[in-house]
Amino acid sequence: MATAVRDDMFTPDVIADPYGYYGRLRDEDPVHWNDTYGLWVITRHDDVTWLTRHHELFSSAVFKNDPRPAYPAIDESDLGLYEYVRHYQGDQFIQHDRPEHLDMRRIVHGYFTPKAMESWRPFVVNAVKELLDAAEEKGSMDVMRDLATPLPVLVIAQMMGVPAQDRPYVRELAEKLLYIGRGEHDRMPILTDGMKGMIEYVSPLVDERSVKPGDDFISVLASGEKRGVFSRHQVLVNTSLLLLAGHETTINLLCNGTLSFLQHPDQWELYKEDPVGRAKWATEECLRYDAPVKSIQRLASQDLEMRDKVMRTDERIRWFISSANRDPNVFAEPDRFDITRQPNPHVAFGNGVHHCLGATLARVEGQEVFKALAERFPGLELETEGLEYQPSITFRSLKSLPVTWH
Repeated sequence: MATAVRDDMFTPDVIADPYGYYGRLRDEDPVHWNDTYGLWVITRHDDVTWLTRHHELFSSAVFKNDPRPAYPAIDESDLGLYEYVRHYQGDQFIQHDRPEHLDMRRIVHGYFTPKAMESWRPFVVNAVKELLDAAEEKGSMDVMRDLATPLPVLVIAQMMGVPAQDRPYVRELAEKLLYIGRGEHDRMPILTDGMKGMIEYVSPLVDERSVKPGDDFISVLASGEKRGVFSRHQVLVNTSLLLLAGHETTINLLCNGTLSFLQHPDQWELYKEDPVGRAKWATEECLRYDAPVKSIQRLASQDLEMRDKVMRTDERIRWFISSANRDPNVFAEPDRFDITRQPNPHVAFGNGVHHCLGATLARVEGQEVFKALAERFPGLELETEGLEYQPSITFRSLKSLPVTWH
């Protein structure tokens, strides 16, 4: 008799290894009702792809429309703070459905075209070189602290015209915002502190760009208010969102990808033979094998049936990228890290109308970092086996990644 699947998705073993837990659900119960948190857990690649392509059936306006309390449960004294969180999150453009989502995305889409993002490659190359010069001088590196965090923060801050001296503070605020995906009962004060701090920080920047627009991304968002698409609060919240989303997921790609290489020495050797030629597909495999984002949330827009289960209107749904990207029905030997894997239809950036805006930028940063590491530090190795992950249901984030080289 098979043991029942536990429904607590925040236990240390599930945080450390989401692949075992969600893989078992994918095999045994791919449309699983999680009774502990009252939500549907979707784990198969074809189901996830179908969900993303039927946006009209699954609402993204989760914080605005979800009538239930936060999960895991929060302190009763923090319920007022949760209302603030709902208002803040609910104004993000990714928390809207069509037609509003389309109008909002149109404002920002032009800035994030693949061609425009590709033009940032020389800036990225130069920034990577400077960070690795500093690491080489020191003789050791924590990939998280010395490379994976400062690089994407530098890039997105440059795009948004954030002064250099403010970047560490922006990262500090971003780390508080990440409590949105955590499970601690007392997470609301830290989360709202980050949200209020972000609004306070970006307000003068938005004021300035509304009067004197430049070619930076905050000016693009501010133009949305002039065009009647965004309210001022929405401009502020989306500026904060893009500051966070513009670097957090890339941090995870760089860390998780570096770790994947170092845990698979045969693939690292293969990659070092031709870092330039293999960078593209190797980065795609890093995105598939240990994706930066673990899961995405939606609400059912109507009653619908999936694999003989009935989802009711407004029920919570969470699909798991970590599991879909290791689906044996789509990927041969899915648990094998294979940098030559082609084709590689992973869903690390989602799919459909909500496909990640920053996908090209993340790829550029991943390709350049992995190339530079292979060329500069061919003898790179892990300094510790004791790796820890942030206790988040949303992000796959290492706490640190110390490495040495010989």
